[in-house]
Amino acid sequence: MRVRRLVAVASVAVGLVALTGCRSEPGVAAYVGDHRITEDAVTEIIEDAQATNPIPTGTDDVPPGQEPQLPGRSQVVSTLVLGEVCERISAAEGYRPEGQVDPAQVAQGIGLSPETGYVRQVADLYTCLSGIPIGAPVAPTEQELVDLVAAGKRAGAVPAEVTVEQAAAQLDGDQLRQALASRNSLREAVETYDVTVNPRYRPLVFPVLSFTGQAIAVGVPLGEPGSDAVTDISTPRPRPEPAAPTAG
Repeated sequence: MRVRRLVAVASVAVGLVALTGCRSEPGVAAYVGDHRITEDAVTEIIEDAQATNPIPTGTDDVPPGQEPQLPGRSQVVSTLVLGEVCERISAAEGYRPEGQVDPAQVAQGIGLSPETGYVRQVADLYTCLSGIPIGAPVAPTEQELVDLVAAGKRAGAVPAEVTVEQAAAQLDGDQLRQALASRNSLREAVETYDVTVNPRYRPLVFPVLSFTGQAIAVGVPLGEPGSDAVTDISTPRPRPEPAAPTAG
């Protein structure tokens, strides 16, 4: 039995808990406190990514699996929200980045040109987040393991016949526990920030830890949930992929 390995999305994770509030203005994608992230700003980033990374017209121009991974609107919104939150936390608490994330490294990981504005924004985001303190590793609860295995099965990363106990033995390790710690500590750190997300983007989830193939293993909801049920371990839009090495 093989269970696909978990892949750390970054060396840090981010959590957001929205406070109550019913803010809704035409043309606003999200709010962070009094800061507005407009739909026009999101569109500008999307159009820049498209212009900087034209999709080849020939089928032989790009090797399979290496096509440009243009960001969706939700990805852009989450990046802008997290960037604003991180800047506010860092300014308030005096946090300083522990390292500089190279846009070229980000570009290689998502298949886009380093000159893409979105790539630079992601690099800036993770540079900022590298300075946010992370707590000690946290053991997953029984329910979190159940949810994780269920997410893995929906993503095709965990075989349907594998039991929770069998999968958990492979998935519960340092990566998962550090991701949960990061999620918890950063979520607590930003509880006082008033984050509101346009309903069109709900539920907006930021990946902390992913299965091979980018399906989210541990994700933090940003802003209001899309329904009454909110989980920190979720798997939106799974992508099928060949079997990968056993976790460990």
